[in-house]
Amino acid sequence: MQIIVKKDEFREALLSWYRREKRDLPWRRTSNPYYIWVSEVMLQQTRVDTVIPYYERFIENFPTMDTLAEAEENDLLKMWEGLGYYSRVRNLQAGVREVVSNYGGEVPSNRTEISTLKGVGPYTAGAVLSIAYGVPEHAIDGNVMRVISRLLLIEEDIAIPRTKKIFEAVVMDLIDKEDPSSFNQGLMELGATICTPKPRCLLCPVRDFCLAFHEGRQEGLPVKTKKTKMKIIPVVSFAIRNQQGEWLLRQRPEKGLLASMWEFPMVEPAENNTPQEMAREHFSIELKDVVDILSFKHIFSHLTWEMKSFEARIEKVDTIPAGYRFFTHEEVEALPKPVPVLKIWDELKQGGTTK
Repeated sequence: MQIIVKKDEFREALLSWYRREKRDLPWRRTSNPYYIWVSEVMLQQTRVDTVIPYYERFIENFPTMDTLAEAEENDLLKMWEGLGYYSRVRNLQAGVREVVSNYGGEVPSNRTEISTLKGVGPYTAGAVLSIAYGVPEHAIDGNVMRVISRLLLIEEDIAIPRTKKIFEAVVMDLIDKEDPSSFNQGLMELGATICTPKPRCLLCPVRDFCLAFHEGRQEGLPVKTKKTKMKIIPVVSFAIRNQQGEWLLRQRPEKGLLASMWEFPMVEPAENNTPQEMAREHFSIELKDVVDILSFKHIFSHLTWEMKSFEARIEKVDTIPAGYRFFTHEEVEALPKPVPVLKIWDELKQGGTTK
């Protein structure tokens, strides 16, 4: 693998560009390691523009690690509602509780200790250490791998975990010891705004150092094998009201997909069954006035739900399906709901049928 020879010039080009062009983001106005940690967890697999209001609300509601450590799960999930990947916030709270109980409320400032915390992987550890503490540590995410692979014409498959070691070694060789925070954030910013999958090379501050650019191969890097075909699961959801206008929901199990979130009755449909037949078979309830309200796809990291949702009512409730309860409009609003349920609930509200 080739290396960048003029390291000082590369650092200066990257850092001066970053300091001049960096986006004004709320987590860049602080060096509080807890706040940096929260932002990095939120930014995993989520767009910056989406994260900003969530981050600001989260910090307002949980301004210290003590407040997060003591938070009720329902309140925590409600604050995270809509961001998805809910295991992130559970792991964040668990890690924060470890800091409060084992480290006196001080986030560890070395990779060995911080890496033992729940949910803190190599990237999050390096980001917190370099940004909050100024420790010269690597923080390798997808943006950084894309930038480095083009700079040095690295053709190893980035989908293979061991390949990350190559990028870690490169960053540790290049990192600015005086300002590792700006260096790491500069690489991330470059990957997010300039060295994108369709690169904007004419705007790149380190184009002169880029081997892929000089060979015209930048759009072919990084090398990444395709994932296996995603599993598609049809799912039917029923927004069911009783005569009092209350809605039937249940809380999902504590473990697994969308753990502890609240949902309307959902089933994987049998072929050619009507909504009434499905409700009768799975929930032993008779539906009235069934209306098709919304169809959409919801993509998880490993599978896709093909959602079809119906609104209906029941006139008589002999037995409620196990685990389900009826809730008023206000109570449903307060429950933490996953994105698919939020979409259905928003559709119901727009139709004026929730009250």
